[in-house]
This record gives sequence, structure tokens and C-alpha cells, in this order.
Amino acid sequence: MNLLSDHQKIVIRSATIKDIPILLQFEQGVINVERSMDTTLKLENTYYYDIPSLINDSSNQLSIAEVEGVIAGCGYAKIIEARDCFQFSQYTYLGFMFTKEEFRGIGVNKKIIDNLYNWSLSKGVYEIRLEVYPSNISAIKAYEKAGMKTSMFTMRVDLR
Repeated sequence: MNLLSDHQKIVIRSATIKDIPILLQFEQGVINVERSMDTTLKLENTYYYDIPSLINDSSNQLSIAEVEGVIAGCGYAKIIEARDCFQFSQYTYLGFMFTKEEFRGIGVNKKIIDNLYNWSLSKGVYEIRLEVYPSNISAIKAYEKAGMKTSMFTMRVDLR
């Protein structure tokens, strides 16, 4: 586990178009980790996110974490209209949560989540949701540290 030295600090900022090359690498990092948890993911040439839209659409916040000027992680928040059955009309969906391996364990993910929580609050949206694979224990622990609780599992079957 890496520890931040006294003079280092995690800086959170909004992503820009200039960040797209590193964000594309991070996206593949997320996909590569999740392939072992989801056998339905394509083995190559696949993408999860429309990164330019995440950067440019005001209903999104794509945040970058930097340590000593090095991009260490990212995550986004997107405001979603809730189904009519809920007590809230909108919620914020978190996604693209990624921290480079050498920066894990020093609070990068927590800083990103706090930033996205604050962004959501600034938009008047108080419900936050995300999806995580049940076998991704380290991510679950990180989200629980950020105050999240398990809500529902998605189940599937392949009938071929």
C-alpha cells in the first residue's frame, strides 16, 4: 500500500478534452478488471463510456484526481430521471470509478467520491447510486467507506 507523504496531496479537478487519452486508458483498465467478473463482456475492442459527452454535458461531472501533477484516477456523476415509483424525481449515478494501481490505498477514490457527492448536492440531487460486481470486494469496501449500502443485485441467465 502506498502512503501519501506529508508534502503530497490529492487534487480533484474537472476533466477536459485534453484528458481523453489517459481516460481511454483508464476505461480499458476498468474493462480489463471487470472481464474476470462478467463473462459476457467482449474480449477486445469495446468501450463503456462516451467520454467527450461526460466532459461536455452539464448534467454530468467527470472528475480527475491528480497526485503531484500525475493523473491518478477518475469518476463521473450523471443526473438521471428516476422512475415514478421512487420518492425522488432524480438521482445521481456514479460510474467510471478508477484509480491507477500505484495510487490505490491513499484515498484517491474517496476524494473523487466526495467531489461527486458535493457536485450532486450543488445540483439539488440527494440520491446517489452506482453498480458494482458482487465479487469486487475492494470496490464494495471503498463504497461502504463512502457511506453506500447494498440496495439490489442484478441477476441473469444465458438460455443458449
